[in-house]
Amino acid sequence: MGETWYFINSGKCQPAYNMAVDECLLNWHSKGEIPPVIRFYEWEPAGMSVGYFQKTKNKIDLDALKSQNIPLVRRLTGGRAVLHDDELTYSVIVSESYPGMPHSIKDAYRVISKGLLEGFYLLGIDASFATPEGKLETTQSAVCFEEPSWYELVIEGKKAAGSAQTRQKGVILQHGSIPITIDNEKLYDLFIYPNDKVKARARNAFKDKAVSINDVSTKNVTIDDTKTAFQQGFAKGLDINLVTYEFSESQLKEIEELMYSKYMNDSWNLSR
Repeated sequence: MGETWYFINSGKCQPAYNMAVDECLLNWHSKGEIPPVIRFYEWEPAGMSVGYFQKTKNKIDLDALKSQNIPLVRRLTGGRAVLHDDELTYSVIVSESYPGMPHSIKDAYRVISKGLLEGFYLLGIDASFATPEGKLETTQSAVCFEEPSWYELVIEGKKAAGSAQTRQKGVILQHGSIPITIDNEKLYDLFIYPNDKVKARARNAFKDKAVSINDVSTKNVTIDDTKTAFQQGFAKGLDINLVTYEFSESQLKEIEELMYSKYMNDSWNLSR
């Protein structure tokens, strides 16, 4: 077994807290205070995350989010909007200079996503890496799961895990969504479309573009089944030893301060 990394199972947390934790982990790792980290988390209430560069105006239906009590939070990472509901979310925090970590973003996705691939295998699901070059046209859609990027996980050509990455302070942060079930009725009510006909067409097409674990599994997979499989999957795929870690009081205070000052603040979340 290779290097020792921390493993954090945060359980169910509010959206702003989840994003604050990931940023704090990036900062602490950049200072050498903690080793690389694999973190699992869930969302309560369900939340929508938008990519760092993504526009919300005329794209995301903020009134619909409010009426359904779905907070919106902007990620540090790029990519498109994700509705985080019945899913396992993972984050990987590792130095850019980590042995065997490629310099290119695309190749780093391939290395980190080996953990996801092994996790799906352990659930008995035959997933594979997306290699979309020359096969997919890029759309203007705001919805993350409508098309896969390089080395995201697909099952029978449908996207099964959506990931996003940023590099700051010499550290890679990659996090992503692994849906256990998908409610596409709920999902498409949260975006703005020119009219109901266009929205219905997008919603109907979505079932051919995205897939959840329980869409393809032969048994009913729970969140605990998923966590177990992907924890083992990351250990195997990245050849690492995972040691459970709990935050200190001072770390929890830092997370909370960042959550309130940044990730619960419209000046960050609605900045585009």
